[in-house]
Amino acid sequence: MALVLFDDDRARAWTPLTLTRPAGELLFGCLTLRERAEHFWGEACVGHIADAGLQGFAEPGAAPVLEINTLDSAPDTGAGGAQILFLSRAVPDFTPAPPIDEPAVLTMEGQIVGWVLPHGADSPDENDLLNPDGSNMGLPQVDIPGRVLSNIWDLTAGNGEQVCFDVPVLFPESRFTLAEGVHVSGAERVSLGDGVQLEAGVHLDASDGPIRLSAGAHISAFTRLAGPTFVGPDTRVLGGSLGNVTIGPACRVRGEVSSTVLLGYVNKAHEGYLGHAYVGRWVNLGALTTNSDLKNNYGVVRVHTPEGSVDTGLIKIGCFLGDHVKTGIGTLLPTGCVIGVGSNLFGGVMAPLHVPAFSWGMGENLEEYDIERFLDTAALAMSRREISLEEAARTLLRRAWERTRPERQ
Repeated sequence: MALVLFDDDRARAWTPLTLTRPAGELLFGCLTLRERAEHFWGEACVGHIADAGLQGFAEPGAAPVLEINTLDSAPDTGAGGAQILFLSRAVPDFTPAPPIDEPAVLTMEGQIVGWVLPHGADSPDENDLLNPDGSNMGLPQVDIPGRVLSNIWDLTAGNGEQVCFDVPVLFPESRFTLAEGVHVSGAERVSLGDGVQLEAGVHLDASDGPIRLSAGAHISAFTRLAGPTFVGPDTRVLGGSLGNVTIGPACRVRGEVSSTVLLGYVNKAHEGYLGHAYVGRWVNLGALTTNSDLKNNYGVVRVHTPEGSVDTGLIKIGCFLGDHVKTGIGTLLPTGCVIGVGSNLFGGVMAPLHVPAFSWGMGENLEEYDIERFLDTAALAMSRREISLEEAARTLLRRAWERTRPERQ
């Protein structure tokens, strides 16, 4: 069957992360939400139904964004054109998918999370996909074991627990030989991919959760990695104390990092604290950039969303940084702040709680970042990793700049 993920209204509100990518391409635990759905259903995802502004989205290994009117002609995988439409923010358990031979509505935790449709069956309309619980297609229900993420902060609050679930299933082998001077403590699983380099003086502490280091990861001397932790391929950890983290591919990380997800190609090569945060791709954090993840009065943190400021019910929330955010040395990020895509902050002062996408400046003195200057900088930053900013990505970023102009005004 052809597996298609869809972003409903709630997933599309996970800004700044979903301004430039479908929710299914966000990391949670050791997998993206798309990879998690593929693992459960045993099918490759042929595409995402997401905000129209994401047309043309393309990243290596990711699924493309489809137009909703192409659902009926989605690629056939040899099963007679049958489709699985699955909510991107649904997190299925590691159990075999149930056999489904007839049209069905999929539920999880009492919520509708998708449909299984044979070739020729009517597809859900746009309103059904935006608000699946409000749909009424009159199909029998099949319950899927798992949980449904509701808010953007669920991606950080539940990440460590998900790593604990993922590592024993995805990486059952844990036999390895350590170089002299590398220390391992704790009883949880430690798993190393091919070509992992651990310098003498590294401490892997698996007392509170498992640790997975992916192929090509390099951990420098004087690094303490505490589980639950997942380090993606070709990432370099350059020293410091890190724990309860998921770090995507090709990152450069140093300092103190806690309860945080780095999506990929993040450069945090200097000291500074990052905690209870979710950081998009191609973010560069200047030396001593530090965020707060706890209010001085230990109060509940509020976070800016497209619907306004929302009470999260949590006392520990750090920051949410969109793709291509840059900070200068000494930048300070307040508790629960949201920094929009493409913003460039400097001056060593406290940032506002909400920085609109493509802002440029320091503190409250923010101007609109000229889109062509932004694209030149983004292309230069990516070229340092020998990756080009392709024309499709430039078009998507220009579209995002136009869509967010009202925020900056």
